[in-house]
Amino acid sequence: MAVDDGLTCGARRGTLSGMGPRLQRLLDLLDEAGGGTVGTSMRLPVHLRNAAGVAIELGIGASTAEFTVQGMRAVLEAFAQRAALDAHYAAHPDTRPDLAEIALATAELDDHPIASHPQLIRRAADGVQHIKDDPTPDDVLVYAAGLAAAAA
Repeated sequence: MAVDDGLTCGARRGTLSGMGPRLQRLLDLLDEAGGGTVGTSMRLPVHLRNAAGVAIELGIGASTAEFTVQGMRAVLEAFAQRAALDAHYAAHPDTRPDLAEIALATAELDDHPIASHPQLIRRAADGVQHIKDDPTPDDVLVYAAGLAAAAA
């Protein structure tokens, strides 16, 4: 039996008031414990079916159906979490991280040597936005590495 921990796909219930009823229904269905199964027929690419067969032989999974269900759940949960995060940012725009914060987090996650220089990353984020439309966190890190090399 599932324990009600007050979470909906990783988010506290009641914190997603800005989302529509269809998204709430999606979250409720993903959180539903047990339930029945339904027979379905779907066409799979041959190479994926064959890869699943090899994975089953290796003991990674029990069946192609299990892989299909896990993949479907992962895609739906990722969508729901992104939609919940977007709803949160719409309600609380001041909580959205800026490009420099995302670049710093990226550097820390990647164990990038520039991660220990947050002021340089902030300066790079400000600078790269003047020379490139819609820069990515990786663009910021490359620019920051260039600034560091020029200063050395």
